Amino acid sequence: MPTARNESTVQQTALITGCSSGIGRVTAETFLEEGWTVYATARRPADVQTLGEAGCELATLDVTDPEDVDRVVTRVLDETGTIDALVNNAGYGQFGPVEDVTPEGVHDQFAVNVYGPHRLIRAALPAMRREGDGTIVNVSSVAGRVAVPGGGVYSSSKFALEALSDALRNEVREFGVDVVVVEPGPVRTQFSDRVRREADPDETDGVERSGAYDDFYALFEDAQAIGGDGPGAVDPVVVAEAIVDAAAARNPPARVQPGTPARVGVLARFLPDSVRDRGFDFLRKLTS
Repeated sequence: MPTARNESTVQQTALITGCSSGIGRVTAETFLEEGWTVYATARRPADVQTLGEAGCELATLDVTDPEDVDRVVTRVLDETGTIDALVNNAGYGQFGPVEDVTPEGVHDQFAVNVYGPHRLIRAALPAMRREGDGTIVNVSSVAGRVAVPGGGVYSSSKFALEALSDALRNEVREFGVDVVVVEPGPVRTQFSDRVRREADPDETDGVERSGAYDDFYALFEDAQAIGGDGPGAVDPVVVAEAIVDAAAARNPPARVQPGTPARVGVLARFLPDSVRDRGFDFLRKLTS
């Protein structure tokens, strides 16, 4: 359990991306309940209107737009003087076999999941260094530690975010800035709905089906029909509380896995590659 900051250094202002639904929305509500000044952002203002009514400050923010990023960060600093917690939550999953995902689909995935957090980090860090305090929370996934068939592009973006976070953590520690990676497993959100759309060639330019992976798509569609959030999916409040705890801690851990499925899931990275591969073969035979 991380140590809470004392009253003289407690963080007060949180800037959160991707607050339109799911983890981002609940995280904004949780920070608000803890007495923080919360800047809840989303691409579409209407999606976060109720957060404004609850007491959050609202801002329109597309993490792929450098002007948006600079405008929002400048506004927060002008109004509060500090960004004590930056929560890079905005993201989505581009699923599909690697061969079937288009270069444009890969670029768009990295634009949101990697380049977006990088932009926010570069914009917020100078103020954090100046204050000698702050926490950057990057929301990754168990898929940022273990890749599965059909998830290569999404996982590669989260692997990249994890690597960026590991390097950054050791670059900014001397300035009093913490970096935490939060790695959820399955969460009961609308994430799986967008995953389904991103794997559907009729709904996205991200996938061009080659015809070689029909068995994968059949299995994927069956899983979505059963319940795309996966077995053991946790409530988003579990993830939100982990994010807030990390932001409020004096010495937060480098990584947090909210919920038992996440903690178990990341252990798969310690298995030999041959064992994981045989496991995927077994699942393929089991479901064929």
